Amino acid sequence: MRPVTFSRQGGYTGTVKKQRAFVYRCSSCGHEEPKWLGRCPECGEWNTLGETAVSPDRLSSRFLARGADRPPLPQSLPLASVDPQEGSRIASGIPELDRVLGGGIMKRSAVLAGGEPGIGKSTLLLQAAAAAETRGRVLYISGEESAGQIRMRADRLGLIGAGNGGRIEICCSGRLEDIEAILNAVKPVIVMADSAQTLYSDEAGPGPGTINQMKYCAWELISWVKEHDAALFLAAHVTKEGIIAGPKTLEHMVDTVLYFEGSASGANDGDCRFLRAVKNRFGSVDEIGIFTMGEKGLSAVEDPSLLFLVRREDALPPGVATAAVLEGSRPLLVEIQALTVPAKGSVSRVFSDRIDHNRVSRVAATLEKHLNIRLSDHDLYINVAGGIRITEVGVELALAAALYSARTGLPLPAQTAVAGELSLAGEVRPVRRPASRVKTAQGLGFTGFLGPAGEGIPEGASVPTLKAAIKALFAG
Repeated sequence: MRPVTFSRQGGYTGTVKKQRAFVYRCSSCGHEEPKWLGRCPECGEWNTLGETAVSPDRLSSRFLARGADRPPLPQSLPLASVDPQEGSRIASGIPELDRVLGGGIMKRSAVLAGGEPGIGKSTLLLQAAAAAETRGRVLYISGEESAGQIRMRADRLGLIGAGNGGRIEICCSGRLEDIEAILNAVKPVIVMADSAQTLYSDEAGPGPGTINQMKYCAWELISWVKEHDAALFLAAHVTKEGIIAGPKTLEHMVDTVLYFEGSASGANDGDCRFLRAVKNRFGSVDEIGIFTMGEKGLSAVEDPSLLFLVRREDALPPGVATAAVLEGSRPLLVEIQALTVPAKGSVSRVFSDRIDHNRVSRVAATLEKHLNIRLSDHDLYINVAGGIRITEVGVELALAAALYSARTGLPLPAQTAVAGELSLAGEVRPVRRPASRVKTAQGLGFTGFLGPAGEGIPEGASVPTLKAAIKALFAG
């Protein structure tokens, strides 16, 4: 077999010799170049490109000029001729997961699920593998646990007795080449990989967990499921800051990014879990799934509002307000707790991890401007009962009422729910689906409601401004 030769213009004139297939790979980031360079164009490091032997099959068209070995050109097709069934979904068998995904598992999609250690990512994937409403096989790839450990967890969760254990295939390896061989042999409909940090390939540099390893292995798995009409779930660890560890490009490569969170406040013995999407090409990112962790694994919460309300027989203490918020399509009643104390230093601070501290500062400034109540010299502490993170703007009026109550020492009226968005001019702006908020509050025994004018708001319960809202709540 003749070695590779190139003409002066770069044309390929010979045959690849398997013993002499080389690329130059960066030892810092794993970037590859067909020729040696002094500086890596990807990471900018100097003198890191080294000669590395590779399989001739990996020589792409950028290493070989246009010639006989070039693959055929891809073909386009009219949009109207595409079969709409290609975009069908598979029910996961877990309604809360389907809600967050936008209605089920989309075929030819990749889902990245991140969360802290011990939060329940592996349990969620294993339960979804057993409950998925499909006749095809499900491949569970584990680079962290042995097959015996997975079987023990499945027995504890009662998944084998459900009749679905026979279709679940287990692969306890992180080596990409082994995984691809099993994928081609099993032809699964759903692939669960736990986790992205344990995947590695002989072609992507030394050791698992590096940036290049994660990008290369994730792309290979995503390409496989898109070519074979399957779906991929990829678990991932998070950093101390709470974001998925590894390259940010990993989130751009997948179709959906999920975060599995626990109760930061430690409420409900830490058993409450929240699943939310921060990216979803096939659905909304406003939906939230709520679970409780028990001996039988994750269970959906039937009435979420019961987790975030504290039932009291007496009057509410100062600094407590009940907010009617909307998380996706689900109305919830949550208890907002506020505490104001004189600042310990020259600069006041805001302590709030469940509501964005910038929103708390803006609401406090609006209160100080329009109600002449001084908050700039106080430290503000904000908490949400149950530990749920609130991102909806409808919480702002209840937050303002809780801060006013904490600063003045006046309690809010019991059994009254509050909803509304605040403008910097002190106006109470409309919120989405007010009628469903009122209905949820009435269903939980609340006799009063206060919010902006809108369809479904009871007569006399609407207020146009923040000043009018505070007057209505604390008139007695």
